[in-house]
Amino acid sequence: MAIDRIFKDEASEEKGERARMASFVGAMAIADLVKTTLGPKGMDKILQSTGRGREVTVTNDGATILKSLHIDNPAAKVLVDISKVQDDEVGDGTTSVVVLAGELLREAEKLVAAKIHPMTIISGFRMAAECARNALLEKVVDNKADYEKFRSDLLNIAMTTLSSKILSQDKEHFAKLAVDAVMRLKGSTNLESIQIIKKPGGSLKESFLDEGFILDKKIGIGQPKRIENAKILVANTAMDTDKVKIYGARVRVDSMARVAQIETAEKEKMKEKVQKIIGHGINCFVNRQLIYNFPEELFADAGILAIEHADFDGIERLALVTGGEIASTFDNPESVKLGHCDLIEEIMIGEDKLIHFSGVAMGKACTIVLRGASHHVLDEAERSLHDALCVLSQTVNDSRVLLGGGWPEMVMAKEVDALAKKTPGKRSLAIEAFSRALLAIPTIIADNAGLDSAELISQLRAEHQKEGCTAGIDVISGSVGDMAERGICEAFKVKQAVLLSSTEAAEMILRVDEIITCAPRRREDRM
Repeated sequence: MAIDRIFKDEASEEKGERARMASFVGAMAIADLVKTTLGPKGMDKILQSTGRGREVTVTNDGATILKSLHIDNPAAKVLVDISKVQDDEVGDGTTSVVVLAGELLREAEKLVAAKIHPMTIISGFRMAAECARNALLEKVVDNKADYEKFRSDLLNIAMTTLSSKILSQDKEHFAKLAVDAVMRLKGSTNLESIQIIKKPGGSLKESFLDEGFILDKKIGIGQPKRIENAKILVANTAMDTDKVKIYGARVRVDSMARVAQIETAEKEKMKEKVQKIIGHGINCFVNRQLIYNFPEELFADAGILAIEHADFDGIERLALVTGGEIASTFDNPESVKLGHCDLIEEIMIGEDKLIHFSGVAMGKACTIVLRGASHHVLDEAERSLHDALCVLSQTVNDSRVLLGGGWPEMVMAKEVDALAKKTPGKRSLAIEAFSRALLAIPTIIADNAGLDSAELISQLRAEHQKEGCTAGIDVISGSVGDMAERGICEAFKVKQAVLLSSTEAAEMILRVDEIITCAPRRREDRM
């Protein structure tokens, strides 16, 4: 009996088979959860939070769905993690990575049941992943040299990425928006300078791309509506002290006149501060906090546009884009970096007035204004667009491109199968299993579109025996189609990340042979 007492009372452990079963089942459940969202005909999920306000999110972005789940199963958490990393790293392929890892585990489970040691399976998987990656490398197309071709590649990638999202109806329109925005970045992957503003009303088709920066604020009363060659001071400072407002402090005065004196002193202080700010030689002042009437008047008299309450995201971005820095003290003007832009004017979008900064110092800055029926549609549109922007910015750096529509998986599976036939020993079984897992992706794409997947996949496999084959699943016509003609492209970087992450995750879960759950710490009763 003594052996059982190593762990504390509530700690539990599961050994060997049971532990492995628990982790396989958890991981496969997660994969099954998101696999219906894969592909152009994938379905969306509604996520309803139980917190206050019961927010509802409608999405088919794998990472978003998995981020919102509360999961207890440790293996499932590993999968949630890889989808997060995929989202941060390349932005798209979040569902594929989980589905592929799930399929690898499903295959591994059969092998473990057939008494093949997990380490043998892992070494087989490793060989297969390496082989699959090399197969893709041989087939990549790189059009970086030819601008026109490269741009059409980018458009195709954007359309492919968007076709499995809510924007698929207007994917040409949005693909153009995304490509234009990313082309302005000139090869940086920092998406900070692309701002997305969501304005409900209108239809998705009315979304547009605007060069420069749009601040979601109105211009104050009596202020200049249009400023050319603007020098902008971006600040985070209190401009609301020109009246007496003293909280929680008692001021004793012996007559009302004294109150007036205090007021006047406050006003004078405010005036001095405004003079200091004007002394910077600016004609636009953007503040994160309130600006009271009195300083606003002073600014208006000096012909300076004062914008108050610019929210933090807006003000940080504005400083970045105009090349200024956020100031909070104004005593030495020479150390403050001002922002610059050619023109500030007020524009109307839908019902709202916004302030448009054009010709900004950071030439790569632009703003995408999304219009849509409701907030849910806009949020999902923003997520989809974000995926497209991430993939494009990665592709501009690493311009290798593959065809899409299940074509890369078929190419990889074919090579991996060939490898399995050459490999002696039990590892070959694991390599074969890897190729079956790869085939699961086109199978699921076909299933989600309601097509006969078994029939299609066997047709595809036959097609791929030919040299230089470009066949994939054409979900629209419901048959095997030519992906090159259809312009269905994917970024090599995304595919590679999917392949490597999912293999590593599957390997990690396979290595588990014991799950130890520790007892929770107890609070002592401090009475």
